[in-house]
Amino acid sequence: MKTIAVIDDDIHIGNVLEELLQREGYAVIRAYSGTEAVLLLERQRPDLVLLDLMLPGLSGEEVLAKIEGIPVMVVSAKVGVENRVSLLLKGAVDYLEKPFDSRELLARVALRLRESAAPGLSVPLEAGPLRLDPASHAVTAAGAPVHLTKTEYAILKLFLQNPGQAIAKSVILDRISADTPDCTESSLKIHVSNLRKKLRDATGQDHIESVWGIGFKLNP
Repeated sequence: MKTIAVIDDDIHIGNVLEELLQREGYAVIRAYSGTEAVLLLERQRPDLVLLDLMLPGLSGEEVLAKIEGIPVMVVSAKVGVENRVSLLLKGAVDYLEKPFDSRELLARVALRLRESAAPGLSVPLEAGPLRLDPASHAVTAAGAPVHLTKTEYAILKLFLQNPGQAIAKSVILDRISADTPDCTESSLKIHVSNLRKKLRDATGQDHIESVWGIGFKLNP
């Protein structure tokens, strides 16, 4: 059974969402503020998050920035193309405006869950002590969990798909653009440096090597 987190301070809307989702056979967990949402998601890992933006405590945007490895669909009364584009760039997988049609919401929920469980996504990637599980978005190094940003995760996934192969910076930017469109050539080096440090802190070894004149490679 798939579990969906409903994060909304409006009790009526939350109840409507919970009833709709439970009718479709989903388990539902709830939070009523941004702070409560962060605590909830530290204890439980749902398959999808439905997130309102106008929350007490931490805002929906602040909560979104703290969610790693779980697809988030924003369900909010905030309107405007700029709002939607900004949220999608920050990691949301979808945006549905309130008031919503229940059939559209359920269709989008089903689609996002299918995407996250697509064939091939559940095969873990491994190289030496590094392991990345695309199904859960969990990353471990020598068995210890490593917490990565969305961009760092996308870069490591590409490296693990091509261990020992030098990958040009332009190729990296192209391959991760769908997941991290805000990453630029000037910021790529910083993301790789941060990723390298996190992996080194976990294992005591350097796993990423700069290849002069080309880009970077993962030493398996």
